[in-house]
Formats: sequence, C-alpha cells, structure tokens
Amino acid sequence: MKISIFGSGYVGLVTGASLANLGHDVLCADIDAPKIAQLEQGEIPFFEPGLKELVQRTRDKKKLSFTTDLSHAAHYGEVLFNCVGTPANTDGSADLKALYVVVEVVASTVQDYKILVNKSTVPPGIARKCQEMITAQNANVEVVSNPEFLKQGNAVYDFNHPDKIVVGAESEKAFAVMRKVYHGLIKMYIPFLEMNWETAEMVKYANNTFLATKISYINEIANICDKVGADVKLVAKAIGMDQRIGPKFLNAGVGYGGSCFPKDVKALRAVARAQGYETHLLNAVDRVNNQQKELILPLISEKLKQVQGNTITMWGLSFKPKTSDVREAPSIILIQKLLEQGFNIKTYDPVAMDEVRKIFGDSIMYCSSLEESAHASDLIIIATEWDEFRNVDFRELGKKMRHKIMIDGRNIYDGNRIREEGFNYVGIGHQ
Repeated sequence: MKISIFGSGYVGLVTGASLANLGHDVLCADIDAPKIAQLEQGEIPFFEPGLKELVQRTRDKKKLSFTTDLSHAAHYGEVLFNCVGTPANTDGSADLKALYVVVEVVASTVQDYKILVNKSTVPPGIARKCQEMITAQNANVEVVSNPEFLKQGNAVYDFNHPDKIVVGAESEKAFAVMRKVYHGLIKMYIPFLEMNWETAEMVKYANNTFLATKISYINEIANICDKVGADVKLVAKAIGMDQRIGPKFLNAGVGYGGSCFPKDVKALRAVARAQGYETHLLNAVDRVNNQQKELILPLISEKLKQVQGNTITMWGLSFKPKTSDVREAPSIILIQKLLEQGFNIKTYDPVAMDEVRKIFGDSIMYCSSLEESAHASDLIIIATEWDEFRNVDFRELGKKMRHKIMIDGRNIYDGNRIREEGFNYVGIGHQ
C-alpha cells in the first residue's frame, strides 16, 4: 500500500520506517524543513537503537521517502497516519493544534476514499471530532484510532513484536483496510483488537497511567522501607512473583519521566475533570512522582555538609536508558535545584549530553567519560540506569574523587559491595 506519515518525530519516524520494512511505500511528511533535510541525508535527529539502520535500509530499497509538502502527502497515501506531537497544555490537557492542522489539510485536499489514522495519543472523543471536521468539508475520508505502544529505547522491536494492535473505527471497511496495513504482523498471530473510537483512545491512556501508577506505588513503598529499615528491592522481588502483580515496573527510584507517562497522567486527569469527575488516584500518582524527583535533595545537602563538599557528579541524564530524551527527566529537576543551591555539577550520559546542553548551557560541566566526571568530585548521583554504569571499577574510580559518596537513584548496585570499596552508599528504600 501507499502510506503517508504526518510528523517525522519519534512516533512518526519509527512507524514510517517500520511500515516501509513491511513492504509498504511510505512518505514521511513534516513542516520542519531542517529535520527533513537531515533525514534525507540519513541522519536521525534523536537516538533510538536500530532506527538509523532501519531508515537507511528502507531508503535504499526506495520504500521510504520524505517531504515538507503536506498536501502532496495527503494525495500520496491510501492510508494517512497522523503522528504529530500532542504535548501538554499548562492545565495538563492535550495540545491538539498540530493534529487539527493535519486534519484540515486532509479534509481540504482529499477527494478519493482514504483512511486517516490517529496514531498520536489523543483524549477520548477526538477521533469523532476529527470525523466531524472532515465530514463538514465533504471529504471522503474515514477516521481511525490506532494508538501506539512504543517504548523509547526499544521502539523498533516493539513495533514489530507488539503484544496487541488496537484499532478503533466505525465501519468494517475501515477495519479491513487496517488489517491490510498490518497484514505482515497479524499473520504472526498478534491480537488485532477492534473497537469504537473512544474505547481505542481510552486504551492508550489506561495502559500508560496504569504503568505510571505501578511506578509511583513502588516508590511510595520504597519511602516507607527507608523509614522502617526494610529493603525495597527484596520487597519488589517478592511481590513481583505474585502473578497478579508481575515483576515489571517495580523498580524504585527517583521517579518516572519522558514524553508519555507524565503527559498522559495529566491528560487523563484533565479529561475526567472536564466530565465532572475527580481522579483521586491519578492525582496521587502525579503528586508522588513529582515529590520523588526531589526526595534526595535534602540527603545530598546533608552528605555534602558533613564533608564540606560542593561538587556533584550526575551519571545519566535521559529519563531512561537507550534514549536521548530528557523530557520530564528527574535529572533535569535535580540539576535545576542543585544549581540554585550553589553546587558545581559535572555530568555524564552516553547519548543525552547535547540535549541537556540546550537547557543548561555552560552552567554545568559535560564530561566524556565516567572517570573524567568523577575527578575531584564529592558525590555521585545515579539518575539513569545505563548498562555502562553496572561494571565500574569503583576501587580505581574512588581514587579520583575528593570524597566517596554515592546516592543510587536507580538502585542498580549492591550497596554492600560499593561500601566495600570505601563509598558512603545510599539507595532508594535500599541500604
């Protein structure tokens, strides 16, 4: 099939390249001309494992191309994927301006029958509104809701090995077209779930807010563990063996970040509030997460006051491993607060340094290695659980430091082993 992708960011580019890899002819469109020029040169504007190779392979096969002409993209595809960003407004609701721009372009351009797929995360009721906008202009286009479930750092694999494909539509014809789009995956017996628009839209929010709830829950348990002398890592291991709970998303730490969980929790709260319902549980999930990001600040001040130190090293800047995304990352909040307190900050991250430089400029130091970042430092904070951090010679590293203090914000280390190397070690709910 011929498929057009509107929006060549994270979701759009992964979706476009993956659909091209399934054999479709895909045209990715974006109004950001420098980004399109970058993509045409084979450069990816963000880090995602395996994506650069996938884009290059599908471009070489002439299955993937790029454009800044939205009208051309609307004409090109039989199926049009709307993958633009839907960031949060100040009140937490989803900002849908970019989404509606695409709808208007399609409605005013298309005459033949086409499917417009909302891949972006949108509140329940938006597909119906999009259909009304299109019908008002007499365009022969059917709207479909097909939310994405891509984990940053694992997105290429997730697209090709999904646990489900969720499709919301109002006609059998639209469902049939979407089955054709995903034929290469459905034949692998991946569940293809058909439902109405609002249910499909709600699935995405319910999915993400549940995972966010699980993270805030284990962080709350970790904080209690600190008070009573329990070890949250063993608590999480034990309760994760209960099949009703499962082990995933039970890693206590300094809170969740990224472009999805914080935004989707706030957006679903806003949706409910607009309907006169107060989401007490989701309110608490958001509140616990915000508090968790700042939980270690008093501890940092206390530890440095004891040794009269003022230099802090932060390992990990992205909100999670295998991505350069620092949106809502705990590291950003911590750096802001620590700078306000007058501390010197040294940082190291395998891929996210340039993104953080855009935020803090020269107010912090960017190091090229773990060893450089530890030199003359008083305290190390682990803010992201990169694999690179798991096999460090702490005996040698400690020789470079002025004081050997570690706050493990992701609980990636055995505290006793780190203490054996002479460090003053503190975990999150884990001693």
